[in-house]
Amino acid sequence: MKRLAVLSLFAFCAITAGAFWLLGIGMPTAQPAPPQAAGKFVPLASGSKHAVNITTTVEPGWLARTAAQTGIPARALRAYVAAAGMANDDAPACGIGWNTVAAVGFVESAHGALGGGRLTASGDVSGGPIVGPGLNGDGFAAIADTDAGVLDGDARWDRAVGPMQFIPSTWKLAGRDANGDGVADPHNIDDAALSAAGYLCAGGRDLTTDQGWTDAIWSYNQSEAYLAQVGEQAVEYAEQAG
Repeated sequence: MKRLAVLSLFAFCAITAGAFWLLGIGMPTAQPAPPQAAGKFVPLASGSKHAVNITTTVEPGWLARTAAQTGIPARALRAYVAAAGMANDDAPACGIGWNTVAAVGFVESAHGALGGGRLTASGDVSGGPIVGPGLNGDGFAAIADTDAGVLDGDARWDRAVGPMQFIPSTWKLAGRDANGDGVADPHNIDDAALSAAGYLCAGGRDLTTDQGWTDAIWSYNQSEAYLAQVGEQAVEYAEQAG
């Protein structure tokens, strides 16, 4: 089932890229891949593996220091580090760093603070979910409703949701349960971050290469400005974290 899901996700990415090529948007020139930063986890007993909720195994001292150095809220950073670790376990050739996941989270929702909220201890957003504007073709792509409004509250148009801003149709393919509560929830930072990392790694991408990293971010948002902003932020986080 996991292999089928990955193949389906790869097919979706390939079809999406092909559609943009046919529309004349094309693919961007590869930009230098940022350093891929690694997190630090609590050592486990020999032969054991991280639990489903890997966020609890991020080393607390490292987490506190790195959160202070980067300005990333510790709760968000914990999710990003866990997401990169789990994504690399699933796809060792990917080489995704937590700083890339964090850069996407910053650009998409300011680490869950968009609209004045913040991440709670459970990883949800205080004050209600983050929901983007309706994708009705007015300044955005036109994407008719695909989830009957279940995730975004809009039964007419799709809207990007959660701290990593997934549209419902993409969440159906990429959504994963990272915190082990039995639900893949795009409004939860653990689930959203892992799903974003897995989506970026789809199709056998190697994010340590310029082309692999560029293709991954482009698959998330087909915008040259977005590509540049995520790249600059990922480099900055890596430098700040040392």
